[in-house]
Amino acid sequence: MPWLALLTSLSTLICCVLPALMVAFGMGASLVALLGEFPELIWLSENKNSLFAVTVVMVSLAGVFLWRQRNAPCPLDPALRQACLSGRKWSFRTWLASVLVLTTGSVVTFVLPLMQS
Repeated sequence: MPWLALLTSLSTLICCVLPALMVAFGMGASLVALLGEFPELIWLSENKNSLFAVTVVMVSLAGVFLWRQRNAPCPLDPALRQACLSGRKWSFRTWLASVLVLTTGSVVTFVLPLMQS
């Protein structure tokens, strides 16, 4: 579940942060060429509210699943136990990355435009 949350949160970067950064760095012509090759990006930008809603739900669900499984038993075999504990750590790190990406996308998409006006 954390990997799915990361995937959905990365879609917020592609939809909203990438075009803003490209324009900010003076790469407007490159952005136009990118949108010509991948017109789906326009659809994502037009539906950014729905995209962020789905992403928030996915990241929240992943957090709930991680929280509920935090004390689940691991196997008694030392090698399997270590793999279980390592998997939990990586799942949590992946979820934290998802939260960071979602926060970055939200700030660039919803907060910075308010500060500009």
